[in-house]
Amino acid sequence: MDWQTQLITVYLTVCELYRRELWIHIQRFAPYADLRFTDEEVITLYLFGILQKQREIKTLYTHADRYWRDWFPHLPSYGGFVQRLNRLADVFPALLERWSPAGAPATPIGVADSFKAVLAQQARRYTAKVAKDLAASGYCPTKTLYYHGVKIHVIGDERPGTLPRPRYIALTAANLNDGPVLEQIAPSLGYRNLFADKAYEYLSRQTSLPFTVFTPVRKTPGQAHLDAADRLYSTAVSRVRQPIEALFNWIQAKTGIEAASKVRSSRGLLVHVFGRLAAAMFLLNQWPDSP
Repeated sequence: MDWQTQLITVYLTVCELYRRELWIHIQRFAPYADLRFTDEEVITLYLFGILQKQREIKTLYTHADRYWRDWFPHLPSYGGFVQRLNRLADVFPALLERWSPAGAPATPIGVADSFKAVLAQQARRYTAKVAKDLAASGYCPTKTLYYHGVKIHVIGDERPGTLPRPRYIALTAANLNDGPVLEQIAPSLGYRNLFADKAYEYLSRQTSLPFTVFTPVRKTPGQAHLDAADRLYSTAVSRVRQPIEALFNWIQAKTGIEAASKVRSSRGLLVHVFGRLAAAMFLLNQWPDSP
């Protein structure tokens, strides 16, 4: 499929959803606002730019102004485009929900994990002031990284041989642990078994959850090595949950979601996170051969 056909597909899909439901989430404008560049065009340009690997809004706008001006003849100035985009921040979570699976899970097995979007890292996190109502300082043990940002929690259907299909996605501050997020939505999950990493380990001992949580075995204090049975069990659990790590890597490769250092406001952070997730879910659902 050439890029022109892809652009038309995204635009027509957005227009249909906008007419049916997205208009509810749009901020009202003053009577004198110039709306020749429509909301549908703003959403389409952002989503298509992300799918074309334009990682920053500035480079996305510059590319559109140089190469796509015939398709967007009323494209405003860069400042005007950013302002319009931030006004549409509430649209992208609705798009993400629309492009995520609904109804009962397709499989009794779920996988859960989280990944990060980083606004500032290491020493710069102490002076970070962007989106303090959404972001906080946290630590990523996988990459031994201290950062200021948010966590994106994902729970999805396990699908052998391919990427999990995300069913529940939540955004929290980076200092919130993964387990409590899962506990909050546990009653609405339709899984019998859920596989996760060691951050959820304490949930595997709870009997109040409507499903069984499986996590790799933690070493006890002073324990140098796991015994053979625990190693085999941990390997088996990790093999089931590994595809969600592959999903995160795929989302990062397609959208660059983890690098959020250019974000300058809370609404900009919502656009960055949910806009890129919506673009990834559009790709996963509308063009499933792309991964």
